[in-house]
Amino acid sequence: MTLRLFNTLTGQAEEFVPIVPGQVRMYVCGMTIYDLCHMGHARMMMAFDVVYRWLQVLGYDVTYVRNITDIEDKIIRRAVERGITIRQLTDEMIAAMREDIGAIGIEPPTHEPRATEYVPQMLSMIATLQDKGLAYQADNGDVNYAVRKFDGYGKLSGKSLDDLRAGERVAVADGKTDPLDFVLWKSAKPSEPDDAKWDSAYGAGRPGWHIECSAMSCAVLGERFDIHGGGMDLQFPHHENEIAQSEGALGHPFVNYWLHNGFLNVDGEKMSKSLGNFFTIRDVLKHFDGETLRFFMLRTHYRSPFNFSDAHLEDARSALRRLYTAFGSTPVAGLAVAGQAIAGDQEQPVDASGIDWTDPRAAAFRDAMNDDFNTPGALAVLFELATEVNKTGSVKAANLLRDLGGTLGVLQQDPQAFLQAGAALTPEAIQGFIDARAQAKKDRNFAESDRLRDHLAANGITLKDGPQGTTWVKA
Repeated sequence: MTLRLFNTLTGQAEEFVPIVPGQVRMYVCGMTIYDLCHMGHARMMMAFDVVYRWLQVLGYDVTYVRNITDIEDKIIRRAVERGITIRQLTDEMIAAMREDIGAIGIEPPTHEPRATEYVPQMLSMIATLQDKGLAYQADNGDVNYAVRKFDGYGKLSGKSLDDLRAGERVAVADGKTDPLDFVLWKSAKPSEPDDAKWDSAYGAGRPGWHIECSAMSCAVLGERFDIHGGGMDLQFPHHENEIAQSEGALGHPFVNYWLHNGFLNVDGEKMSKSLGNFFTIRDVLKHFDGETLRFFMLRTHYRSPFNFSDAHLEDARSALRRLYTAFGSTPVAGLAVAGQAIAGDQEQPVDASGIDWTDPRAAAFRDAMNDDFNTPGALAVLFELATEVNKTGSVKAANLLRDLGGTLGVLQQDPQAFLQAGAALTPEAIQGFIDARAQAKKDRNFAESDRLRDHLAANGITLKDGPQGTTWVKA
């Protein structure tokens, strides 16, 4: 099975055909770096880390660009609040980001451009858009994009101009001639610090958020590249505006495949500071190791909604321990190496990584990953292998289990070290499972209720349901 991926632009799964055979150029919208990264950021970066790794396993030479937005309203406000320069703030937060995502095995991209390093390219693109009649400078000094003058606006999100006009009101104070227009260049305000301003033909100011990604992606990857990714929340307006800017300036399509990862929810609700369910990566790593957090995210397909909870994290930790236990007593040999070619659909397999891709289990794993990076399907193969190892003690199956896990960035630690480091279920975690089971029973989801009870039983916890609620005892 050749690689197929779901292209948001066309709304369907398509066979992946790179522009240049054997090479992939991919751009992913990265962090606006004013605070510690939260679990929503981890979800996005994890999704495209999987894409990056698997493309390399397939033998592609991948140029992966994930930008850093280091100039923006929130960044300016935070730097002013703390009494430090913008550069001091962003350097601090970039270092924290790299530490946190490194703990969950997210590989560095090939390039990590900072927006402040590409302001000349942004100004050049803005000038081109103005020359083509797609941009105008307002009375307040801002330069805006004229949305109605770009014929293809809405093709990514499926939003028509009529849909967008519903409920609109004429904007006057912001200097726009149409409420749908968006800013390309923001005129400097007297209250803003000097390091938030650049000189330009439009006067002192700074770039708008959308133009940053258009300019950086084209500058680093060229005027047309293979994959553009990001969170589903960026599909509109950010990515829609990127298309309008880039294609308006270039006069041709600039991305072949658009990929978007699903939303993150916490216990079924959108993560929000106001709801008190907001978690940074660093918060979670205080209670769970990085590989468990990584494995937890792999259990959900990247395009599906991702539900975060302590109970699900505990379940993931238990499942990962089962895999480590399976080959912990066998003499496991070499590891899979990301970047080595695999057989794909070739007649003769390329076995440079040590994985025998003619093995039916390996082929099933490969087919799952080639089906739009279906990590749950790939993990199912790992559990099948673990069952075989437990029943037969097969060293071959144990090696394959570890090597396939390596393509996903898991199962590469010493088994005994990992198992010894894993903590037992805490009383708080047990109560989390009990609460989740009670909700499942209330929802009449008895299969989920039974699964949670069985999971606790597998960890030596027996539940007792009574008139006063559910209690537990440890074997």
